[in-house]
Amino acid sequence: MDPELLAHAEAARGFMPSDEGLALNAAAAAVEVDGPFLEVGSYCGKSAVYLGAAAQRSGRVLFALDHHRGSEENQVGWEHHEADLVDPAVAKMDTLPVFRRTIHDAGLEDTVVALVGDSPTVGSVWSTPLALLFIDGGHGSEPAHRDYDTWVPHVAVGGILLIHDVFPDPADGGRPPYEIYLRALESGEFEEVGVTGSLRTLRRIVSSSG
Repeated sequence: MDPELLAHAEAARGFMPSDEGLALNAAAAAVEVDGPFLEVGSYCGKSAVYLGAAAQRSGRVLFALDHHRGSEENQVGWEHHEADLVDPAVAKMDTLPVFRRTIHDAGLEDTVVALVGDSPTVGSVWSTPLALLFIDGGHGSEPAHRDYDTWVPHVAVGGILLIHDVFPDPADGGRPPYEIYLRALESGEFEEVGVTGSLRTLRRIVSSSG
């Protein structure tokens, strides 16, 4: 990864450790099938820099999908709440300005396209096959499984599926990302090709049955 882009990624706000970010970048750089990348859950843009760096190098587009109001764990009273990201005018979180600044500072505005909206709403009109899908949206049971149902069928054969915050031990974290990781493996449509911390990398080996 380009040292300058790496510095931008490591300086960006977010909850992704450097080793997982570098694994994200490496997986994206190794994609061999045609098509754009898409991430579900962008927050302040940290993962988008890691993925965007690889997309830029290969002449691809990364669609960064987020409603920018924060997931459950980002709300007031939860562990990952950051009070300075709340828009006082509407009393809701708004990470979009920080995301845009992150992408601007990294020089990735020609590569990373922000999709500002609700995941199932955008997904309901999406039809483009994806070379890479990164799921890091809401970690509650309903949003995690909904993101799986909405977006995983769009991953092309040979394409990559990455899932963040996969914790086999319940003591380490919530279960839904682990549950959708198991769904992918048990579907017989994916094979695991990498594990780094809580990041799981899988490759689609057969067409979606959905």
